[in-house]
Amino acid sequence: MKQPLLSIQNICSGYGSIQVLHDISLEIHTGEIVTLIGANGAGKSTLLMSIFGEPKITQGNIFYEGVCLNQLEPHKIAQQGIAQVPEGRRIFPAMTVEENILIGTTPIGPEHADKDKEDVFSLFPRLKERRNQRAGTLSGGEQQMLAMARALMARPRTILLDEPSLGLAPLVVKQIFEILKDITSLGKTIFLVEQNAFHALSLAHRAYVMVNGRITLSGSGAELLDNPEVRNAYLGGKTQRPLNP
Repeated sequence: MKQPLLSIQNICSGYGSIQVLHDISLEIHTGEIVTLIGANGAGKSTLLMSIFGEPKITQGNIFYEGVCLNQLEPHKIAQQGIAQVPEGRRIFPAMTVEENILIGTTPIGPEHADKDKEDVFSLFPRLKERRNQRAGTLSGGEQQMLAMARALMARPRTILLDEPSLGLAPLVVKQIFEILKDITSLGKTIFLVEQNAFHALSLAHRAYVMVNGRITLSGSGAELLDNPEVRNAYLGGKTQRPLNP
C-alpha cells in the first residue's frame, strides 16, 4: 500500500494547560480531498493549526512525505509544500487584490510569480477583474477566492482549508466547492475542515468526524453521508442529494 502524503499519528495538542486534541490519527493520500467535520469547538481548527506548527503538538508525530514536521517552524512547513487557507480568510484589506495574491509567494520567492499569478487569474476570473481593487471592498465569496488564490501562489502540493463556506450565501458556497474540485484537478491534495457537512461529504473522497477533540468516525464521504449517526448529528436527520459527482 502506498505511503500517505500526510500522516498524523496519535497526536495531542492544545493551548497551555488546556488539551484540545486527544490521540488524533488520520492520513491523507496524494490527490485526495479529505474532509474533517464536527461541531463548532470540536477542535477542527486546532488540528489544522497544529499541522502548521502552532500550537506545537505535545504527543505523537506528523509526517509529510516522510519528513517529520514536529519541530519545524511554520515557514519551514510551508516550504515543504503545504499551504493554509485560514478560517476568516485573513486577507489584507487595505492592499489590492493583486498585492494580496503576490504575498502568497513568500515561502518560495517571486521567481514564478508572473506565470502563477496569471494561472490563478484563470482559475478566479473575478479576481482578475478586480486586481487593482482594495481587498477589503470585495464580497465575502470574493475574499474567500482571494485567500485560496494566495495559497496557490506558494505552489503547494497540499492545501489545508478551514471553513471556506463560513458566512457565505448558499449559491456562493456551491461555487466555492466547485472551485475546490477544479483545484484538485490541477494535482493538488486538499484537507478540508468544514461545518457544512453535506457539501463537505459530497465532495470528499474520505472523511473523518471529530467530537470533543477525538476522531469518532471515518469512512468514504458517501459512507458518512449515509451514516444515520452523521445524518442525525450534522444533516438534520435527512438524506440529501449530493453535489454533482
